Order: sequence, then C-alpha cells, then structure tokens
Amino acid sequence: MSQALSTRDHGGGIDAARSHYGGARGDWVDLSTGINPIAYPVGQLAADAWTALPDSLAMERLLRAARQFWNVPDEAMVVAAPGASALIAMMPFLTRGPSVYIPQPTYNEHEAAFRAQGRLCVDAARDAGVHVHVHPNNPDGRKITRDDVTKDAFTIIDESFCDSCPDDSLVALTARTGVVVLKSFGKFWGLAGTRLGFAIARPDTAGRLADMLGPWAVSGPAMQIGARALEDREWASDTRLRLERDAQRMDLLMGGQGAGFVGGTSLFRTYEVKDAAALQDRLAKAHIWTRIFPYSTTWIRFGLPATDQDWARLEGALS
Repeated sequence: MSQALSTRDHGGGIDAARSHYGGARGDWVDLSTGINPIAYPVGQLAADAWTALPDSLAMERLLRAARQFWNVPDEAMVVAAPGASALIAMMPFLTRGPSVYIPQPTYNEHEAAFRAQGRLCVDAARDAGVHVHVHPNNPDGRKITRDDVTKDAFTIIDESFCDSCPDDSLVALTARTGVVVLKSFGKFWGLAGTRLGFAIARPDTAGRLADMLGPWAVSGPAMQIGARALEDREWASDTRLRLERDAQRMDLLMGGQGAGFVGGTSLFRTYEVKDAAALQDRLAKAHIWTRIFPYSTTWIRFGLPATDQDWARLEGALS
C-alpha cells in the first residue's frame, strides 16, 4: 500500500502531470524548475565513493573548492550538507526571537521551516529579529544589496540562484556575526539529485550547524562530484554565457506571445499572462510542464529547454 505525503507547492512533479495529461516520462519537457537543463558532466567516480564512509580528505577538498569558488572571507567557515533544503529546515534552530521577516512572494520553504517551529512570520522588517532574503529571489528575480542587510537582525541569505550572477553575491558579509549565506549545488550545476548544499557563516554559527548535521552528512559521490565541479572554473564561465543567451531567447519568444516580463534569473524567467493556469494547461497537453503559483492567477514561470528539439516543441506549442 502506497502512502502519499502532503507537500508544499514546488516545481517538478512530472509524475503528477503525467497522471492527468498522460504520456511517458520521457515524452515530457520539464520547464517547471530553475535547474540548469545541461548538467555538469560528472565523469567517472572512484569505486570507494560508493562503498566506503566518506573520509576527511574528501570533505577537505570539497570545502576548499567551495571556499575558493565563492571567495569566502577568512572569518567565515563553510559547512556542507545534503542539500540546501536540509539547511533551510535547520535555520530556525540557529536563531532566537518570536518573529521572522521574509519578504513575499518567495520560496516557500523558509516560511514553512519557521512556522513548523512556532515562529511568527511578519511583513515588516522592524518587527523581526530574524530576516530571510532569497537573493536573487524566486520567482521574480529581485535582488538585495549590502544596505538591505541590517546589523540589528540575524540574517539568512539564500543564494541558491546566485551562481549565474556571481558579482551580485553577498558572501563577503559572512565576515559579520549573524549572517548566513546558503548555497545550492543542484541549480547552477544542474545536479539536483546529488543533494548537496552549503552554509557559509562565522564559526560560532557554522559550528553549530556542523554539530547538528553530524558525521558523514554528505555522501562520498556528492563530495567527489561537488569538488570536481567547483574546481572547474572554465565550465562555470561558459555555462553562464550559455544561460544568459538562452534566457534572452526565452524573453524574445514569450514577448512575441504578448507576455509581460516579471523577472527572473538566467536559470528561470517569470512572465505575466492573462490566464496562467490556462497557458499551463495548454502547454501540458503538449507534454510541456511549467510552473504557476497559488498567489497569482497571471504569473507563469519557465525554466530553459535543454535542446533544439525542446525549443522547437515549446515554440510549436505556443504557436
């Protein structure tokens, strides 16, 4: 007997789309996430990555690669975890105070994590001792600056989508006490199934996170893949250029359909249309899955197609 767990609104969910619209999984083009559709080439892994407990040298290599890739300040420490989602769920345990400021609309797991611990999420920054910013924001791409990060509050900055625009990163602020920056490996490198994420903060905060995670929090394969990808600066540079070109191509395509640009990053684009649910339904009948939002009847979000064939299918379905 299968048991379905209730989940919050997210991208993905191809299996649920198939149950309604039909088709084999391979028939679908999934544009509902902000995951790079052309993933980092993993290559061969050492056999003991699968068979042995992850050793300290593998973790040291991963953390060194992360520190160098993100220019982590000397005052800060890097912690690796089994996905950014695992770190988001732990954030309430690092902070005090009854209220949390999370500018809306945004990625809903942050609010869910704090509400699960009985914390009040408020609309006004002045009323909260904890601030959470998704930077760039999902789904509208808005960004914050250093001036938006007050020293009067414990601040969590989720930079899951910032690796496509590294000049906007606020990792330098982790030299301060009370600032945590979260990084997702799955988005930019296109390897969401690896389940790898990072937190960057001063040692007093990062050390508590490491203690909560315990030993062997990250799998051996994830360590090898993560270190290899973070060390490959040429791939990252080439990928940013490709993503930017494809994002512009998507804007031209949707603009030609009369859609208004809301915002986004080079990993996803959000548009305003007359009826988002109707457009999602129309595309789903062509086995193309997109993302709509429970708080808007007009916003629809597109990830990027992976191949020329996928682009042609999208263009045909829109026509």
